[in-house]
Amino acid sequence: MNKIETLGDFVESAMDRYADKVAFQCAGHRLTFTELERLSRHVAVWLQARFNSGDRIAIQLPNINQYPIIAMGILRAGMVVVNTNPLYTPREMKHQFKDSGAKALFILSPLLGALSQILDDTLLSDVVAVDPVDLIKEPEPQKDCYRLYDVLKSTPSGLLATRTGQTGNDIAMLQYTGGTTGAAKGACLTHLNLLSNIEQIRHRLSPVCTEGQELFVCPLPLYHIYAFTVNLLYLLGIGACNVLIPNPRDIDGFVNQLKEHSFTGMSGINTLFLGLMAHEQFRELDFSHLKMTISGGTTLVADVANSWTKVTGSSITEGYGLTETSPVALFNIPGQEEIGAIGVPVKDTEVAIRDGKGEPVKQGEAGELLVRGPQVMMGYWQNRQATANAFTHDGFFKTGDIALQQANGNYKIVDRLKDMILVSGFNVYPNEIEGVLSSHANVMETAVVGGPSVKTGEEVLAYVTTSGEVTSETLLAYCRENLTAYKVPKKITILDELPKSAVGKILRRELRNTV
Repeated sequence: MNKIETLGDFVESAMDRYADKVAFQCAGHRLTFTELERLSRHVAVWLQARFNSGDRIAIQLPNINQYPIIAMGILRAGMVVVNTNPLYTPREMKHQFKDSGAKALFILSPLLGALSQILDDTLLSDVVAVDPVDLIKEPEPQKDCYRLYDVLKSTPSGLLATRTGQTGNDIAMLQYTGGTTGAAKGACLTHLNLLSNIEQIRHRLSPVCTEGQELFVCPLPLYHIYAFTVNLLYLLGIGACNVLIPNPRDIDGFVNQLKEHSFTGMSGINTLFLGLMAHEQFRELDFSHLKMTISGGTTLVADVANSWTKVTGSSITEGYGLTETSPVALFNIPGQEEIGAIGVPVKDTEVAIRDGKGEPVKQGEAGELLVRGPQVMMGYWQNRQATANAFTHDGFFKTGDIALQQANGNYKIVDRLKDMILVSGFNVYPNEIEGVLSSHANVMETAVVGGPSVKTGEEVLAYVTTSGEVTSETLLAYCRENLTAYKVPKKITILDELPKSAVGKILRRELRNTV
């Protein structure tokens, strides 16, 4: 195998080395590395016949075996993966497809109706419908689009065109993340960013994870950067098998799938662990093979971590990162975990903590957490101003989180500078929700804040002033039409007046203090 410079090289190397091992399992269907190579080559050849190197190709799928086939196909074709949440409303889909300039979309077939509402406002020239049964039998016919089934069955399986000229500095992914202006921004993650993070994760976890012998449960969506890098890429690279869970909210179905496997690891978030432990049949599972549980995306609560160890006999290793850092920046050392801390920086990563003036703080004092390393994004897609604002003069990425370094060297997140709300590991930005509420004819002013939630970590709370006859229930229904479920406020409170500063700025902090 030639030198690995791109993710296409990386996945092809893994497919070659692990051949007949099982790479992915979902709902009883197994996909070996050899089958993954063959099927993803069909996708790559199909793409290369239609598009150019560097073109953006979107995926809008849950965790099913078709996802890795398509993602690997895009990377092997020399094109750019654009991950899209299958729960997006048409409004959210339209923004991401337009902003990325995606040329093609692989979409779950039940979502075609929503896509049809905004398709003419995008640059999408080809749409490929993906059906859950594609790999088992021929699905129902589709109008006005291709079917993945036909792409896999009828595309010539000849040699791929070489990825001539592609380097590690080229963009591999546009991974969208929210912004304080409400519009999602595409983080430009290069091949080098992601390959570096894969190596950094490998370096930290190699004492625990054995090459070619791990079976990891993957309940987190692959379209999220956490699962994409940790499960789809890192674990693929060490010959592990990922058990994909399409709908982790169905706890009964989730636990039934776990019964079928002697799993050695799991990646998840605090709310997921909490939900599983509340299920009686989960507590009765055989955990004798479990040796690694990874947590990220949201703060791990001490009670949850301690209970997990009691139930499973395995500790949880918490890490920290962001979309812009590919994502892993800090990670606890396996076997030396500190609950409530995010560990220490991964290999080749520098961390600084500075005050509001950009000056370093003393150890033990809180300040903004800054990160610099090879896994940090090159910038935001076609947004120079946002990119400039995201970095310090000396090249550190501003995380927007307030942290401190403890005497033992471990870092701990204290608070957030930004008004971001973290719901079950997903970033929710108040301005986006305020924008939707403000577009309602009867809403005058609005403010959105986060409140504590035992179930999701935080929940979205909205406050509005109104004109005319409108109820909170009506506004909630309006939000459901325009926002993904986790962004919809748990409660909308109608007030006579919102708190404001002397210059008329709405004071979210005063609303937050009332929660």
